[in-house]
Amino acid sequence: MKAWIFDDLPGDQRAPHDQADSHPVELASLSKLGLIAMSSVGMPEVENVVKERNYKNRDVIKVSKEGLGDVYEEKLRGFFKEHMHEDEEIRYIQEGEGYFDVRDSTDARWIRVAMVPGDLLVLPPGIYHRFTLTESNYVQAMRLFKDEPKWIPYDRSTETDANPFRKEYVEHVLAPLAA
Repeated sequence: MKAWIFDDLPGDQRAPHDQADSHPVELASLSKLGLIAMSSVGMPEVENVVKERNYKNRDVIKVSKEGLGDVYEEKLRGFFKEHMHEDEEIRYIQEGEGYFDVRDSTDARWIRVAMVPGDLLVLPPGIYHRFTLTESNYVQAMRLFKDEPKWIPYDRSTETDANPFRKEYVEHVLAPLAA
């Protein structure tokens, strides 16, 4: 797992967007944004996280052109739309690779987190983010849930900014970083 400031240049969302002058981001600093980032972990470590965080359900999602067929591009565009969830979003990469982009503490720049097999990422409720595949166009990821499996995105808007989960994230995570 590696992270850097997304260069925001036009081009394929699946490209790395890490120009020579991109700034690397230390994985440890992602915790300041409320993320849990674990690199090169196996199933025993995943099971420890499951127990510690009280996850009760899981499933496996495969995202590829072959698997999704005609809706592949539409799905990928949907994942890449800036959004938040009212639940933690937990992904453990089993095969393939992908990028999670999260907003930095200023909410002005994207931090791109590159994930490969063995990487686990927990995003807190209320954080704005997006996801895309790499140019390999394939990922298989385990999704973990505290309750029944659900994935409800709330696209960024004025209304979503007023969502109680977003407000709590801003108050407890972003505001202290700005102080």
